[in-house]
Amino acid sequence: MSVVILGIESSCDDTSAAIIRDGHLLSSLISNQDVHRTYGGVVPELASRAHQANIIPVVDSALKKANISKNEISAVAFTRGPGLLGSLLVGTSFAKGFALAKNIPLIEINHLQGHILAHFIKYEGVDKHPSFPFLCLLVSGGHTQLVVVRDFLNMEIIGQTIDDAAGEAFDKCAKIMGLPYPGGPVIDKLASQGNPNAFQFAKPLQKGLDFSYSGLKTSFLYFLRDRIAETPDFIEQNKVDLCASLQHTIISILLDKVEKAAKQTGIREIAIAGGVSANSGLRGAISQLGEKNGWNVYIPEFRFTTDNAAMIAITGYYKYLNGEFAGHDVVPLARFPL
Repeated sequence: MSVVILGIESSCDDTSAAIIRDGHLLSSLISNQDVHRTYGGVVPELASRAHQANIIPVVDSALKKANISKNEISAVAFTRGPGLLGSLLVGTSFAKGFALAKNIPLIEINHLQGHILAHFIKYEGVDKHPSFPFLCLLVSGGHTQLVVVRDFLNMEIIGQTIDDAAGEAFDKCAKIMGLPYPGGPVIDKLASQGNPNAFQFAKPLQKGLDFSYSGLKTSFLYFLRDRIAETPDFIEQNKVDLCASLQHTIISILLDKVEKAAKQTGIREIAIAGGVSANSGLRGAISQLGEKNGWNVYIPEFRFTTDNAAMIAITGYYKYLNGEFAGHDVVPLARFPL
């Protein structure tokens, strides 16, 4: 008998629903919230209200696109955390109501685990998945982690940021330059036109496999302050080179740690995941580093890098097979360690 999972993702400002049958993706839809661009960042209260308006139409559309009826759903998988509490509450409440109405199991999902397992979504044209164990660099707006993945549900963090995440460094430095929100994709686009070696920024001397980006952000801020004092329109004159140099620095910090972790663990299966894995500079750089070191490198499709319900559904599929279900007393968690 087929296992059909409805996945619900509502951790931040995207409302998403997906249907997976026996590991194969049938549909995945996302409703974005453009209202936050006006404020230069996600406004939690506005995000939760938008989720309330979007979740039923998105789920209905996902079911129709998959040509699946509500009665065929085996279980509902939902993001429990980490994320914005108000946004998570909408997805959690909907999942509970759906599961209760259809008398089917409820499966709680860690958002970060979902990003990693996005590599195992089966869909037309894909035939390459990491072999266990593999090393995953998980990079998003709020998290930067190195994870050893021993099995679908067995993961260990061996390195993480002690302050800002890589995605935060992108967005905060973009804001310093006056770039629109979200800043990461804008920097990536401008960086392709600039010289990555035009400017030098401080790299943290962080021992071990942990990351630190607060020093880079401060270095960037002071660098611009001093240059603007001399040349008021310095940013505008050097925007593409600033973006290219900043991106190069952020990526080199990430890959230095990946290379170190690969040597320490002896793992040659290397993957990236999370929103920042959409960055073209990172995708190209880790591919080159993989060729240099003889790694098998796995890079997710762009649609599975940002927040999406397909990654929640595939994680729910493996938890369903393992009999890991949640009770209806489960509550969302703003902080939910991997």
